[in-house]
Amino acid sequence: MSFELHPDLIRDGILVARFPLCLVLLINDASYPWFVLVPEREKTGNTTDLSESDHQQLWAESRAFGIGIMRVFRGDKLNVAALGNITPQLHVHHVVRYVTDPAWPAPIWGRQPMVPYTSEGLCQVREQLDAAQVRDLACIRK
Repeated sequence: MSFELHPDLIRDGILVARFPLCLVLLINDASYPWFVLVPEREKTGNTTDLSESDHQQLWAESRAFGIGIMRVFRGDKLNVAALGNITPQLHVHHVVRYVTDPAWPAPIWGRQPMVPYTSEGLCQVREQLDAAQVRDLACIRK
């Protein structure tokens, strides 16, 4: 068996970058800079399913990514969460929040319908990720 991305993540995410361990997906909701890091490991539903070295690598990638996106998106708060109650594959949300965003201060889930990115908006996010210059992050252009 090999690594496969869960159908929910394929449906809602756009592959924008890759770390040594994790894929980086942009969630297709232009209301928020919202990303998920997905470790490329089989049968992983919780962080505790990772080896010790992969666990350390996940949080190193998460920290570096969080610093980079807060720098370029200039948010008021960074929400990081690994819930997995609906999508069972391990994925760690990184949501840049603003006191002016549509859901502030509540969680973003289920607050409003998702607003898909335009091609221009997606291009802008990709440019911002490039500008973040996060170590070991390889941006992907499609």
